[in-house]
Amino acid sequence: MLALAYKDFLGDSPIWFKNSILIFLILCWPLKLMVGTTVLGWLFIAMFILTLAMALKCYPLQSGGLVAIAILALGLTTPDTVWYEIQQNLPVLALLIFMVSFIYFMKPLLSFIFARIIVRVQNKIILSLLFSFMAAFLSAFLDALTVTAVLIAVFVALFGVYEKVHASQDAPSNSDLDASSAKMGDDALEDFRSFIRSLVMHGAVGTALGGVTTMVGEPQNLLIAEKMGWEFMEFVQVMSHVTIPAVIAGLITCLLLEIVGKFGYGAKLDPVVRNILATYVAEEDAKRTPRETYGLWVQGICGVLLIIGLGLHLMEVGLIGLCLLVVVTALTGINEEHSIGHAFEESLPFVSLLCIFFVVVGMIHDLHLFTPVISWVLTLPMDVQPGAFFLANGILSAISDNVFVATVYINEVKAAFDAGEITRAHFETLAVSINTGTNLPSVATPNGQAAFLFLLTSALAPIIRLGYGRMVFMALPYTIVLTIVGYIFQ
Repeated sequence: MLALAYKDFLGDSPIWFKNSILIFLILCWPLKLMVGTTVLGWLFIAMFILTLAMALKCYPLQSGGLVAIAILALGLTTPDTVWYEIQQNLPVLALLIFMVSFIYFMKPLLSFIFARIIVRVQNKIILSLLFSFMAAFLSAFLDALTVTAVLIAVFVALFGVYEKVHASQDAPSNSDLDASSAKMGDDALEDFRSFIRSLVMHGAVGTALGGVTTMVGEPQNLLIAEKMGWEFMEFVQVMSHVTIPAVIAGLITCLLLEIVGKFGYGAKLDPVVRNILATYVAEEDAKRTPRETYGLWVQGICGVLLIIGLGLHLMEVGLIGLCLLVVVTALTGINEEHSIGHAFEESLPFVSLLCIFFVVVGMIHDLHLFTPVISWVLTLPMDVQPGAFFLANGILSAISDNVFVATVYINEVKAAFDAGEITRAHFETLAVSINTGTNLPSVATPNGQAAFLFLLTSALAPIIRLGYGRMVFMALPYTIVLTIVGYIFQ
């Protein structure tokens, strides 16, 4: 089964890929008879977590999907149970499908804002704080993946400008952009890479800081809110005793990292490079057409409408996204099917993966696999339980996927509440622990945060020499601080 997660192995072996499902099922039938459904269920959970942990090698939809097919074929859960789980989580699916797609059409405005912040704020400490805060603020109302995608697009474009000028230093100057360049060696190039790495990591962590605060910040937040019956402002208020200290601690960590210059932070932008980028932004402004300017205004108005709609909870979050998607495309003249279709490319793979999650969740529910674990945790003293849930969710989220972990834990805790084993007040306390546990410590690895994984597999990562180990190292101080603060304020 491990081999199924490796894209390179499967890429040249389509026949083995098809036969592997049958072989795997044949091997599992006698195993089911020998060890029983409970042991086999735990083995499937371990395999599924492993497919998530190896997401850098192969997107988990295929390898995890094979696990899900095997679970259904072996009767460890039923299609009816899976369909019930999907129906119960339809608001989460609608959020991912429509809200993320709407934000796709907001990218020009977000790129416009971030590019100006980079070239106009000369103090690196203030710039880092602004990037972290802006990413947090936008992720609280938008989608962390989209905010990260904007950061990637901005930095790829700016780095491309730098490389273009760097490569043509000896050529005749044909524009203000070329004229602004000077002799720049390999040291300047590496400094620029380090500068971008630090900013993009501050921004990526910022998406986690903002994502934990609202019900639309991360997919699992909305899932938890639906189980609890919380609306937008109620979710913000209930989580605030943990999320506000966490955001403050995260921003202070950002400040200290830039001051001390450790863990890969502290690199400053060379004045020559700043001049190149500023000239590029000025030239882009000069080339902007009235139609494009009008589009930026429309996107800004839609952003305000989004905040109002979420704050007042005018309708389901997914429907708000769909309405604004219609408005922003209608008012900017985007009316071709293929142009609109591109907006859904970012969200639908994850929507498909989430449906695979529900197969595993259905198995856990039908076989009662987590019931003994939850029951044991609930036997701990009341004041210890929130911290235990926070740490357990944090560790699992760092090695697998926070949406999957949150889905499993909130379902099990809700089952305990429905059975009368815990009070409503304690149920809410544990829901806060599950939400913050899956959002804060999970910044430790790219596996835990979808935005981190997206960044690591993007075109920007090789350009700025951002590998798995370096990302974990740069996230380490944030991981320590956010885990400690989150645990203390449970």
